[in-house]
Amino acid sequence: SHRIEDHDVDGVKERIYGAATSVADCFKYRNKLGLETALEGLRLFMRNRMGSVDELMRCARVCRVEKVMRPYVESVL
Repeated sequence: SHRIEDHDVDGVKERIYGAATSVADCFKYRNKLGLETALEGLRLFMRNRMGSVDELMRCARVCRVEKVMRPYVESVL
């Protein structure tokens, strides 16, 4: 899946969810995590340039939160 990245952690190959997927998941579970948690994840993603907006919106589409996320993504651009 494009949602999982392979990383070398202390010589051990680990499979870790990518930043864009993590942000989309925060929006998907915003009722449990809180909207502020999702927004902070989005701010960190954008501020630290952890990926492209296209990648973020692709993950949002997969998680079925594209319509929810779009206004927030546009507001931080």
